[in-house]
Amino acid sequence: MLLRLGYDLQFDITEPVACVAQLRVHPTRAAGLSAPDLVQVEPEIPVEEYTDSFGNLCTRFLAPAGTLRLHNDFLFDDPGLPDPAKPDAVAHPIAELPHDVVRFLLPSRYCEVDSLAPAAFDLFSNTVPGWGRVQAICNWVHAKVSFGYSFARPTKTALDVFTERQGVCRDFQHLAITFCRALGIPARYVAGYLGDIGVVVAPSPMDFSAWFEVYLEGRWWTFDARHNMPRIGRVLMATGRDAADVAFFTSFGGAPLKSFLVISDEVTDASAAQSVTKA
Repeated sequence: MLLRLGYDLQFDITEPVACVAQLRVHPTRAAGLSAPDLVQVEPEIPVEEYTDSFGNLCTRFLAPAGTLRLHNDFLFDDPGLPDPAKPDAVAHPIAELPHDVVRFLLPSRYCEVDSLAPAAFDLFSNTVPGWGRVQAICNWVHAKVSFGYSFARPTKTALDVFTERQGVCRDFQHLAITFCRALGIPARYVAGYLGDIGVVVAPSPMDFSAWFEVYLEGRWWTFDARHNMPRIGRVLMATGRDAADVAFFTSFGGAPLKSFLVISDEVTDASAAQSVTKA
């Protein structure tokens, strides 16, 4: 399956400000790229590329005053398969987890494991540790939390979501991640592309998406408390403890967003594919 992916983001910069963008496809999905998906920056300024402690590709630069534009438009070859599943997968004893996985059991900026542990045990302690427990968590969050863009706010944590029972994509994932960690299942936050492929097209504009992964039987598995169904066309960009680790744009100073466009579509027309390639 051929996907067209990309973005066009513009910011009003009033004075020079240091920035970091996480807009590139994750190295684990690089095989789907026909060419590197380097961030195009306007105006033309020096940029540095580096890999953070979670293995995400980051673009760092000093943005001058004026309009800053970050954009890209590229093709991606995806297997077109739904999220892999293994319903009988079991959880590892914590003592046997790899060292680099243990950190995904700990509280983080948006995931207050200690505060929500009692609720997690009350709700899910009767489930079998492993895939079934994670799915039960997703079922509960999906059923109990209402989705709406008007519910978004940058400071909303998992505890807020549990209390208010409303939020956007990332809020569903934060609450599910927190429940998993409280019950001894490593869980990490994921940001990436997820177009309306194989499902009813949403009336809202396309956006970057959030889901989460849990560590069972020696590997990471995809779960999505917001949609709560296997999907096709997910393309991983970044992973971290929560949304604070995978922000698509971070400025260390003022950088108001001027315009925002995300592309995540299946390409079925050969001429459309050629036009992207030429661009």
